[in-house]
Amino acid sequence: MTKLKIKSGDTVQVIAGDHKGSEGKVLTVFKEKNKAIVEGVNMIKKHTKPSAQNPQGGIVEKEAPIHVSNLSLLTSKGETTRVGFKMEGDKKVRFSKKSNEVI
Repeated sequence: MTKLKIKSGDTVQVIAGDHKGSEGKVLTVFKEKNKAIVEGVNMIKKHTKPSAQNPQGGIVEKEAPIHVSNLSLLTSKGETTRVGFKMEGDKKVRFSKKSNEVI
């Protein structure tokens, strides 16, 4: 299993696919599938049966996972960047390869 460079809570931009150019915050990351759910991006309509939580049933809109290769991390200035790892003292930290700042 590879080390993912995107974590939940990161702000990312979609760089490929139908939602190219969309930005949002990562809600969850599925490491085993190399996918992430981004807030407000890749919305799908899901048909739900009536249940105790949703007695009406109907059509619900929700986010679908996107492959992490189609996502790029945004720096504090709002530009896309690649991510690297380096050691700072005895801690391993992520840093922006564009601006060399610690994320």
